[in-house]
Amino acid sequence: MTSHEMRGMRRRMQIVFQDPYAALNPRMRVKQILTEPFEIHGERPSAGLASRLNEMLRTVGLDESALERFPHEFSGGQRQRINIARALALRPEFVVLDEPVSALDVRVGAQVVNLLRELQRKYGLTYLFISHSMPLVRYLCDRVAVMQRGRLVELGECEQVCDTPREEYTRRLIAATPEMPATM
Repeated sequence: MTSHEMRGMRRRMQIVFQDPYAALNPRMRVKQILTEPFEIHGERPSAGLASRLNEMLRTVGLDESALERFPHEFSGGQRQRINIARALALRPEFVVLDEPVSALDVRVGAQVVNLLRELQRKYGLTYLFISHSMPLVRYLCDRVAVMQRGRLVELGECEQVCDTPREEYTRRLIAATPEMPATM
């Protein structure tokens, strides 16, 4: 693709990284972090920027007081919510979620996963959810691709792959992950 074509694709595709502590620039306030995607893509909404930023924060369960704070002033779960808000700033169609809850404790991780599920339904998002946790995959995904050493070993509807896996590696992966609490 040309750089122009890539720029258009980047606008429609975003990523939420695994480590909420490393994914945010510690020298930028949340307002700068959330405004950056608009500036990069030349789409900064001059009129109504403040209301758009507040809407983004409310969408992920934070309030406008977060705008003037720095990343180190937030918990891991709050930082991941800021990362999610930044990823959704340009209203993408496709979001890569790279182990988005692995650095969070179980309770906070469950809250973030529920938020992701709600956002997926609300905005019609397509996720590429990367995880080693098959219960999380089962909870959030419709289809699953199991990879071993960078090679695709199994692909199919989530329920089918999780309930009756064809491959030994998939069976071991499922067996190695504890069940998720019923109150997710």
